[in-house]
Amino acid sequence: MTMPNPAIISFLETVHPYDTLSKDDLAQVAGVFERREYAAGDEIYKTGLPLNGIYLVKRGSVEVLEPSGGLVSLLGPRNSFGERGLLRDGLAVTTARATEDTVALMLPTLDFKRLIAGSPAFARFFSRGRTAEARGADLTTQKVADLMARKPVTIGPNETIRAAAAKMRDAHVSSLGVVDGDAFHGIVTTRDMTNKVLAIGLDANSPVSGIMTRDPVTLTPEDLGSDILHIMLERRIGHLPVVEGARLVGMVTQTDLTRFAAVSSASLVRDAASAETVAEMAAVTARIPALLVQLVGSHNTHEVVTRLITDIADTVTRRLLALAEATLGPAPVPYLWLACGSQGRQEQTGVSDQDNCLMLDDSVTDADMPYFAALAKFVSDGLDVAGYFYCPGDMMATNPVWCQPVRVWREYFRKWVNTPDPTAQMLASVMFDLRPIGGAVSLFRDLQDETLQMAAKNSIFVAHMISNSLTHSPPLGLLRGFATIRSGEHKNHIDLKHSGVVPVTDLGRVYALIGKLPVVNTRARLLAAEDAGVISISGARDLIEAYDMIAEIRLENQARLIRSGRKPDNFMAPSDLSDFERSHLRDAFVVVRTMQSAIGSARGARS
Repeated sequence: MTMPNPAIISFLETVHPYDTLSKDDLAQVAGVFERREYAAGDEIYKTGLPLNGIYLVKRGSVEVLEPSGGLVSLLGPRNSFGERGLLRDGLAVTTARATEDTVALMLPTLDFKRLIAGSPAFARFFSRGRTAEARGADLTTQKVADLMARKPVTIGPNETIRAAAAKMRDAHVSSLGVVDGDAFHGIVTTRDMTNKVLAIGLDANSPVSGIMTRDPVTLTPEDLGSDILHIMLERRIGHLPVVEGARLVGMVTQTDLTRFAAVSSASLVRDAASAETVAEMAAVTARIPALLVQLVGSHNTHEVVTRLITDIADTVTRRLLALAEATLGPAPVPYLWLACGSQGRQEQTGVSDQDNCLMLDDSVTDADMPYFAALAKFVSDGLDVAGYFYCPGDMMATNPVWCQPVRVWREYFRKWVNTPDPTAQMLASVMFDLRPIGGAVSLFRDLQDETLQMAAKNSIFVAHMISNSLTHSPPLGLLRGFATIRSGEHKNHIDLKHSGVVPVTDLGRVYALIGKLPVVNTRARLLAAEDAGVISISGARDLIEAYDMIAEIRLENQARLIRSGRKPDNFMAPSDLSDFERSHLRDAFVVVRTMQSAIGSARGARS
């Protein structure tokens, strides 16, 4: 075995899941890592070729590209890549290229697989998301409720064929359900118009009941996509009514199946990366609700759903940056666009605003600032058009406060940590979730490490951050009920964002601060906090399970709203859940409140 390099050991101690290894195991692993240096533009591996191992960025930046050339992700220090291919057949499923001078560590395949087999932390870390990826958006296992067109267009049996044709034309549909009150009688299609009317010269004023298909084959919302495929193929039909009892509730057509097959996160990322205008990007992001319904219907875990949706926002942002530079010219000095909030944590859902900032190289001059103001406006305006609406609190790069040289950002964080008043706590909470999106990642690397170390050592700041994390409480009422909103548009609903996931997000941020953990995703923070011993194993497991339930119910509620033709939001009436679901959701909220009480008592939160 090669003697381990002390610098590699020190680095791996800061990287999850290597930080879970014992001292001896870590030294052994460090001894087999190979140090690789790449110049900007160098290809690290190429799609379809054998991989030598898994890579870990030590210094620099690496872009990962899909086979079509679309950007999958932009990676910085402590990010791993190459595991997808290794865990399949050993062949790269992406291409990796250094975007600046980069040092990467490569762990050979056999050693990587030994770690996966021997360490539960490694197996859990590198398998998360892979099951859902392999499962994919399988049409055959989707429920009909997730595929059908709701609010089907209908016509009465005694209305004329001419009226039926006009309805189809006006609604841009190829079929009508024939109903009398709530009773479903049959279906009439454009094929019926051709074969039973035009071909034989039937009077267009005849009743539509004369040409409809009576008692057609139907499905229920609980049937599967495989049922649709089998019936359509066997009977050679293109329309299937969906009924509940005798009532028509939906219609599934071949067009619906084609539309489903065309929606995937990869296709949206590809289309966003190649968009030439903001309008084209808006057309891409308009497909996100359908993607959310599909991903939730495929029973993907919430962290997979939100990661895939966030990837689209990242791609749109990087494309806007490229278009801005094409319009304004090259940037006068290096810069870095960062996201905070849900995009920074890779937790976007079907409804998101934008939270972002710009870090500029310290060589920037006053004469350069108008360029970056114009760049920020171009990108922020484009994000708004694409559906990522302006931040109500003005936490955007268009605000001059959040478009500054690195030296100013360093001073911001120093002041927030040393003078933790309520405003500083709020700003620090937002900025601790920063994640680089596009530009020179090196501008942020040292600042992030410095700030974590400085903040974790300041017990007063930590206490204030804990206090700030307790401002959002789970919606628990008396007698095993929920504390619902009492008035207004969302009366008798609970807010699954601010009263549901935000309390856990706040806890995760504090755990990361205490443990000096660089990850920003909430679930990853909880797992890292468990592995680092910041919270007990039992407490971590309970909190992770509670968070999973709250986050998944939130996504299911958004998918339900989208399927009903409404815009997704974060409000849900507890009555929409079954007794079983309500009971378990309340138990999840109890776990969150318990963990809030534990950290408030143990760490002496200040009021």
